Amino acid sequence: MKPFKILTGVFLLMVTGLTISGCNFGKTSEESRVSLVQSVNPEPAAVEGNKGNGLKTAEKVKKDIQAMPAIFDVAVIKGEKEILVAYKVKHMQRFQMKKIEKEINQKLEKNYPKETFIVSSDFKIFIEAIELKEKVKKNTYSKKQAEKQLQKIIKLKKELT
Repeated sequence: MKPFKILTGVFLLMVTGLTISGCNFGKTSEESRVSLVQSVNPEPAAVEGNKGNGLKTAEKVKKDIQAMPAIFDVAVIKGEKEILVAYKVKHMQRFQMKKIEKEINQKLEKNYPKETFIVSSDFKIFIEAIELKEKVKKNTYSKKQAEKQLQKIIKLKKELT
C-alpha cells in the first residue's frame, strides 16, 4: 500500500506543476511563443509609435541587420535614447556568436554614429522585445509605459551579460 501512496503523491505533484507552468503561457502573445521555434520577422517599432523619425530609423536598422547572412530574425525597438536590437542567429552559425555580435556592433556604429544601441542574441530579450512591440502596436502602452518597459528589457540584458 505504501508504494501506491508514494506514486499517487508524485503524480499529484507532477500534475500540479504542469498546471501551474501551463498557466504562464497565457501571459505571452502568440507571436512571441511562435518566435521560439521559427522566424516571425517582427516589424520594427518605436516607443513613440508612428510619430517622428523613430520608426524610420528602426526600419533601416532592421534592414541592415537582416541583410547579414548569419541572421534569420531581428526585432528592433527604438526608444527615446537607445535602440534595442534583438536577433536570432542561424543554427550552424551559433559557434561564431562573438564574431557576429562584433560585426553587428561595428555595422551599427558605422551606419548610425549618433545612436546608442543595445544588442542581444538572447531569446528572452528577443521575446520581451516582441511583447513590447505588440503592446506598442495595439496602443496598450502609453509612450511613458513603453519607455519604462524598454528600460526594464535593457536592464535585463545588462544583467545577463
